Amino acid sequence: MSSLPASRSDIRRELRGRRRALSVQQQRVAARKLAQRLHQLPALATARHVALYWPNDGEIDPRLLARITPARQQLYLPVLQAFPAHTLRFVRWSPRMRLHRNRFGIPEPRGGALRLAQSLDVILMPLVGFDATGNRLGMGGGFYDRTLARLPCAALRKPLLIGVAHACQQVGELGVAAWDIPLHLVVTDQGIIHPRSRYRPPY
Repeated sequence: MSSLPASRSDIRRELRGRRRALSVQQQRVAARKLAQRLHQLPALATARHVALYWPNDGEIDPRLLARITPARQQLYLPVLQAFPAHTLRFVRWSPRMRLHRNRFGIPEPRGGALRLAQSLDVILMPLVGFDATGNRLGMGGGFYDRTLARLPCAALRKPLLIGVAHACQQVGELGVAAWDIPLHLVVTDQGIIHPRSRYRPPY
């Protein structure tokens, strides 16, 4: 973990550059290792409703999970919502579905079964950077933070929030904003990180 600039925008620029610098082959290897580590998680093995994401801008690819998921497990992708503004809903997805690109050019499913965040068991969350205490730096749009901030307090342990990333995206410490939602767990191509934070994984 090398030293980083002080501002969030500069940190974001540096870490996005790191992941975009990975070759196609490095990305494929990282995706396989990520799937293997996710497969080791008991909480994921028993989950019925799991949200992942379509990778973009060098993000690590979680979609190999679809090849090893139990038959009873249902997978979902995030879909942008017009109202409430800058929030997400989650639509059931399978690799055979036809997708449509949203305003950021990221594929989304349409017309599938819809679930709100609080009715999911696990959300695999993309990120730009993370630290050992479970703090997550996103792309800056705040879509996940706004969505999760709407959950009732009783839902703090559900869904399980798992940040997924390349190991090179870990930093020593991220400053925390008032709206940031901490992660329960971080999984990278190199390991599983149990954050040293006030939230403990529910398993």
